[in-house]
Amino acid sequence: MKEFTFSLEISSSQEEVYNALVNPFQIELWTGYPAVMDEKVGTVFSLWEGDITGCNLEIVKDYKIVQEWFFGETENPSIVTLLIKKAGSKTRIDLHHTNIPEEAYDEITEGWEDYYLGSLKSFLEFY
Repeated sequence: MKEFTFSLEISSSQEEVYNALVNPFQIELWTGYPAVMDEKVGTVFSLWEGDITGCNLEIVKDYKIVQEWFFGETENPSIVTLLIKKAGSKTRIDLHHTNIPEEAYDEITEGWEDYYLGSLKSFLEFY
């Protein structure tokens, strides 16, 4: 099992970044796919037509999202923590993803950088 840490600054408010991560209608706009998501703890979510599924473990409005991502039957849950913080006129997202299965690591890290957070940044800075 591997870990991944990544940070990104977006020219957008903390509230806008948070909402784009939890509002299914906004998620659909920046991913291009229907999303099942809300900001309630215990909610099971599904993104990219089920390519990413999991459960919301902890939500602190406009600041923190902690999720378990499902990778079949694994001993240790794969935990994603997104911290959303003001960084001057921008917003910084600090990502920490633990217990990534070895065979999925490259795909997951590329996905975070290019498709998940990269697409979110492009969407929020364009609109």
